[in-house]
Amino acid sequence: MTVPADALPQSWVDRVPPAVQPYLRLMRLDRPIGTWLLFWPCVFGLALGEHAFLSHLSDWTMILRFGIGAIVMRGAGCTFNDIVDRDIDAKVERTRGRPIASGAVSVRNAFIFLAAQCLIGLAILLTFNWYTVALGAGSLILIVIYPFMKRITWWPQAWLGLTFNWGALMGFAALNGRLSAAAAVLYAGCFFWTLGYDTIYAHQDSEDDALIGVKSTARLFGEMSSLWISGFYIFTFVFISLAGVSATKSWWTVALMLPAAAHLFWQVSRLQIHDVPLCLTLFRANRESGLLIALALAVASYG
Repeated sequence: MTVPADALPQSWVDRVPPAVQPYLRLMRLDRPIGTWLLFWPCVFGLALGEHAFLSHLSDWTMILRFGIGAIVMRGAGCTFNDIVDRDIDAKVERTRGRPIASGAVSVRNAFIFLAAQCLIGLAILLTFNWYTVALGAGSLILIVIYPFMKRITWWPQAWLGLTFNWGALMGFAALNGRLSAAAAVLYAGCFFWTLGYDTIYAHQDSEDDALIGVKSTARLFGEMSSLWISGFYIFTFVFISLAGVSATKSWWTVALMLPAAAHLFWQVSRLQIHDVPLCLTLFRANRESGLLIALALAVASYG
């Protein structure tokens, strides 16, 4: 079968039975970076809980549940996105190998697969407190609307920021049974993080997007993208640091966030918007950015 251009050169997906591969690719299991970017905000929210993070067994079990949930719900979101975008994907070099666009999975089977993933996600969601369950249900509105945003606004990356970082609120609520100002500020920081890294990602498709009329911040910012991304990453650092300070009552969090800030600005210093492979590499590097942020907030929780 046709392999999407941005998939990993080799992955375990290539070794499973051919009949199963299209569905695993539909979930993007051959491209795990999206799962990491959905998972890390959940960990950030957990780290802002009311006790030293990872000091309780419940913290570890919640990490596991959020990890499984991130895999399943990212898969569900990608499946729905590919159903909606199947005609657009077929016109873009990077995405024409996706399972639905290439014909490897029918639209009917994709809907059935989507329903199965949503049921698994619901089963995981119901293991949390009811406040978190309600928050999780609310995220469905964002997920359903997201695929259409690239058709109506130059800022679909902003909608992705609202959608992809909902886990920051859910992680906090899972431990605390409520939200707080710290959780809201954390969500804002994660929002700007997504604006930055997804603008880098969108530069892979700028030329094709211009031809077919798809909008993005990459097309909007053009040659000024590095400046805009720098601004987004500054807000990321400021808001997440302030969230940590608010939760821990210690300014030590700001110092702990400096390695993450350095990693984010390393991305900007390397960025060449017309170098497609480099854009993909820098986008994927946000897995490490997320790890550095998670470590900073986890250590700060002991302060």
